Amino acid sequence: MSPAAPTTFAGLLGQILRGEPGRPLVTFYDDATGERVELSGTTYANWVAKTSSLLVEELDIERGSRVLVDLPTHWLVPVVMGAVWNVGAEVTGDASDADLVVCGPLRSRLEAYADGPAPVLASALLPLGVRFREPLPAGVHDFGVEVWSQPDAFVPWDPADGTEGLWHGATWSELPLDGPWAGERLLTTANPLAEPAVLLQPLVHGGSVVLWRNPDPRRHEVLRTQERVTAEHLVTVEQ
Repeated sequence: MSPAAPTTFAGLLGQILRGEPGRPLVTFYDDATGERVELSGTTYANWVAKTSSLLVEELDIERGSRVLVDLPTHWLVPVVMGAVWNVGAEVTGDASDADLVVCGPLRSRLEAYADGPAPVLASALLPLGVRFREPLPAGVHDFGVEVWSQPDAFVPWDPADGTEGLWHGATWSELPLDGPWAGERLLTTANPLAEPAVLLQPLVHGGSVVLWRNPDPRRHEVLRTQERVTAEHLVTVEQ
């Protein structure tokens, strides 16, 4: 008998940790930089826990908060999305009423967000999640500095129950949890922020995802073979 589907993102994390937590869960390639990052279930859950604590304890995000996440395809995208959902907050694309902005290193966007009303958490998107090399605008929090001091476990005081809006108003049950990539080892160039199905369908059903940024088409077959890909979703993405 197959296990019941999780009813919250926290339930999904528990399912992953009870299964085979040592196997690859989220793998990331950037052909422009040569970067490769692989997160096992255990490592992914640890990053989500630390980021969840950072959101709650340092940035006052709580169940029902709205978080604008503006990141390119990257291994931190599933981490930040998972942390927001773990808290019971919503990933949104609208800065006008966001309680927090999470962004990358693009200076023009960083400075624009820093001039806005919401706090800003920025990542340099450097390997291993390290800090920015240059000073940030006043009031901008550096993910690569602040995440490391957070605890490895997260216990919310007001746990999400699945009824909250999590992604552009959709609740957990309204997210694309089922579909053609359920349980697959999915190779995709899509950003999970735009298409959460590429993250959720594999993970909810025991699969995994390979995120491919700045893809070099000459590496396609090699990547398919070495990552044991069982499904693909390749789209043109503006990085």
